[in-house]
Amino acid sequence: MSRKIKEVQDSIVVMTQLVMPNDTNPLNNLMGGNLMRWMDVAAAICSGKHCEEYVVTASVDHVSFERAIALGEVVKLKAYVTRAFSTSVEVFVEVFSSSMRGGPSVKCNHAYFTFVAIDQENHKPVPIPDLNPVSSEEKKRYEGAQRRREVRLILAGRIEAKDATEVKAYFAKQ
Repeated sequence: MSRKIKEVQDSIVVMTQLVMPNDTNPLNNLMGGNLMRWMDVAAAICSGKHCEEYVVTASVDHVSFERAIALGEVVKLKAYVTRAFSTSVEVFVEVFSSSMRGGPSVKCNHAYFTFVAIDQENHKPVPIPDLNPVSSEEKKRYEGAQRRREVRLILAGRIEAKDATEVKAYFAKQ
Protein backbone atom coordinates (compact mmCIF):
# COMPACT_ATOMS: atom_id res chain seq x y z
CA MET A 1 0.00 0.00 0.00
CA SER A 2 1.50 3.36 -1.01
CA ARG A 3 1.66 6.30 1.35
CA LYS A 4 -0.45 9.38 0.85
CA ILE A 5 1.66 12.34 -0.31
CA LYS A 6 1.19 15.92 0.92
CA GLU A 7 2.84 19.22 0.10
CA VAL A 8 4.48 21.58 2.59
CA GLN A 9 1.74 24.17 2.02
CA ASP A 10 -0.89 21.71 3.28
CA SER A 11 0.30 21.95 6.88
CA ILE A 12 1.85 25.40 7.40
CA VAL A 13 0.90 26.99 10.71
CA VAL A 14 1.29 30.67 11.54
CA MET A 15 0.70 31.56 15.17
CA THR A 16 0.80 35.03 16.73
CA GLN A 17 1.49 35.92 20.37
CA LEU A 18 1.91 39.16 22.29
CA VAL A 19 4.75 39.27 24.85
CA MET A 20 3.09 40.15 28.15
CA PRO A 21 4.75 40.89 31.54
CA ASN A 22 4.12 37.33 32.76
CA ASP A 23 6.14 36.01 29.79
CA THR A 24 9.30 37.98 30.56
CA ASN A 25 12.48 37.76 32.61
CA PRO A 26 13.86 40.57 34.86
CA LEU A 27 15.31 42.25 31.74
CA ASN A 28 11.78 42.51 30.26
CA ASN A 29 12.63 40.07 27.47
CA LEU A 30 10.63 36.99 26.57
CA MET A 31 11.87 34.00 28.57
CA GLY A 32 13.37 31.29 26.39
CA GLY A 33 11.20 28.61 27.97
CA ASN A 34 8.02 30.49 27.11
CA LEU A 35 9.20 30.90 23.52
CA MET A 36 10.04 27.17 23.36
CA ARG A 37 6.51 26.36 24.56
CA TRP A 38 4.97 28.53 21.84
CA MET A 39 7.26 26.95 19.25
CA ASP A 40 6.32 23.45 20.43
CA VAL A 41 2.61 24.26 20.16
CA ALA A 42 2.98 25.67 16.63
CA ALA A 43 5.10 22.69 15.56
CA ALA A 44 2.65 20.22 17.12
CA ILE A 45 -0.30 21.73 15.27
CA CYS A 46 1.68 21.69 12.02
CA SER A 47 2.81 18.08 12.43
CA GLY A 48 -0.66 16.94 13.52
CA LYS A 49 -2.15 18.49 10.38
CA HIS A 50 0.43 16.72 8.22
CA CYS A 51 0.18 13.35 9.98
CA GLU A 52 -3.60 13.47 10.36
CA GLU A 53 -2.99 11.87 13.77
CA TYR A 54 -2.18 12.87 17.31
CA VAL A 55 1.53 13.59 17.69
CA VAL A 56 4.06 13.74 20.50
CA THR A 57 7.30 15.70 20.62
CA ALA A 58 10.29 13.39 20.16
CA SER A 59 13.12 15.94 19.96
CA VAL A 60 14.03 19.58 19.62
CA ASP A 61 17.34 20.62 18.11
CA HIS A 62 19.26 23.36 16.38
CA VAL A 63 17.54 25.85 18.67
CA SER A 64 18.76 29.35 17.89
CA PHE A 65 18.20 32.40 20.07
CA GLU A 66 19.54 35.08 17.75
CA ARG A 67 17.74 38.15 19.10
CA ALA A 68 15.96 38.98 22.35
CA ILE A 69 12.23 39.66 22.09
CA ALA A 70 11.04 42.52 24.27
CA LEU A 71 7.95 43.04 26.38
CA GLY A 72 5.10 44.31 24.19
CA GLU A 73 6.44 42.93 20.93
CA VAL A 74 4.29 40.80 18.63
CA VAL A 75 5.74 37.36 17.97
CA LYS A 76 4.89 35.44 14.79
CA LEU A 77 5.79 31.77 14.64
CA LYS A 78 5.80 29.98 11.29
CA ALA A 79 5.97 26.18 11.32
CA TYR A 80 6.21 23.86 8.36
CA VAL A 81 7.08 20.24 7.70
CA THR A 82 10.54 19.69 6.22
CA ARG A 83 10.41 15.90 5.87
CA ALA A 84 8.22 12.94 6.73
CA PHE A 85 9.77 9.62 7.68
CA SER A 86 7.76 6.44 8.28
CA THR A 87 6.14 7.42 11.62
CA SER A 88 7.88 10.70 12.41
CA VAL A 89 7.99 14.15 10.92
CA GLU A 90 10.52 16.99 11.15
CA VAL A 91 9.12 20.52 11.51
CA PHE A 92 11.05 23.78 11.13
CA VAL A 93 9.83 26.72 13.19
CA GLU A 94 10.90 30.29 12.48
CA VAL A 95 10.21 33.12 14.94
CA PHE A 96 9.78 36.76 13.97
CA SER A 97 9.03 39.78 16.11
CA SER A 98 7.70 43.23 15.38
CA SER A 99 6.28 46.25 17.11
CA MET A 100 2.56 46.33 17.78
CA ARG A 101 2.57 49.72 16.03
CA GLY A 102 3.70 48.14 12.76
CA GLY A 103 6.98 48.13 10.95
CA PRO A 104 9.10 45.31 9.62
CA SER A 105 9.34 41.90 11.24
CA VAL A 106 12.77 40.71 12.33
CA LYS A 107 13.79 37.04 12.47
CA CYS A 108 14.73 36.20 16.05
CA ASN A 109 14.88 32.44 16.48
CA HIS A 110 14.41 29.06 14.86
CA ALA A 111 14.50 25.36 15.73
CA TYR A 112 13.81 21.90 14.33
CA PHE A 113 11.25 19.70 16.09
CA THR A 114 10.60 16.01 15.55
CA PHE A 115 7.19 14.53 16.27
CA VAL A 116 5.96 10.95 16.19
CA ALA A 117 2.39 10.16 15.10
CA ILE A 118 0.60 8.10 17.72
CA ASP A 119 -2.51 5.97 17.46
CA GLN A 120 -4.94 7.25 20.10
CA GLU A 121 -6.19 3.81 21.15
CA ASN A 122 -2.94 1.82 21.34
CA HIS A 123 -0.48 4.69 21.91
CA LYS A 124 1.83 3.18 19.29
CA PRO A 125 3.54 4.94 16.35
CA VAL A 126 1.57 4.85 13.10
CA PRO A 127 2.52 5.44 9.44
CA ILE A 128 2.11 8.98 8.13
CA PRO A 129 1.80 10.70 4.73
CA ASP A 130 4.97 11.35 2.79
CA LEU A 131 6.06 14.88 1.82
CA ASN A 132 6.51 16.30 -1.67
CA PRO A 133 8.84 19.33 -1.49
CA VAL A 134 8.19 21.77 -4.33
CA SER A 135 10.23 24.98 -3.97
CA SER A 136 14.03 25.05 -3.96
CA GLU A 137 14.02 25.99 -0.25
CA GLU A 138 11.67 23.10 0.57
CA LYS A 139 13.93 20.71 -1.36
CA LYS A 140 17.03 22.00 0.45
CA ARG A 141 15.46 21.48 3.89
CA TYR A 142 14.07 18.09 2.80
CA GLU A 143 17.53 16.87 1.74
CA GLY A 144 19.16 18.17 4.93
CA ALA A 145 16.56 16.48 7.12
CA GLN A 146 18.12 13.03 6.74
CA ARG A 147 21.49 14.37 7.98
CA ARG A 148 19.82 16.13 10.92
CA ARG A 149 17.98 12.90 11.72
CA GLU A 150 21.21 10.89 11.70
CA VAL A 151 22.86 13.42 14.04
CA ARG A 152 19.86 13.17 16.41
CA LEU A 153 20.09 9.36 16.34
CA ILE A 154 23.85 9.43 17.01
CA LEU A 155 23.41 11.82 19.95
CA ALA A 156 20.59 9.65 21.32
CA GLY A 157 22.80 6.56 21.08
CA ARG A 158 20.44 4.86 18.64
CA ILE A 159 23.02 4.55 15.82
CA GLU A 160 26.79 4.74 15.67
CA ALA A 161 28.55 7.51 13.77
CA LYS A 162 30.08 4.96 11.37
CA ASP A 163 26.53 4.08 10.24
CA ALA A 164 25.51 7.69 9.48
CA THR A 165 25.81 7.50 5.69
CA GLU A 166 24.29 10.91 4.93
CA VAL A 167 26.48 12.70 7.49
CA LYS A 168 29.61 10.99 6.14
CA ALA A 169 28.67 11.82 2.54
CA TYR A 170 28.08 15.46 3.46
CA PHE A 171 31.52 15.85 5.03
CA ALA A 172 33.19 13.91 2.20
CA LYS A 173 31.94 16.63 -0.20
CA GLN A 174 33.46 19.44 1.88
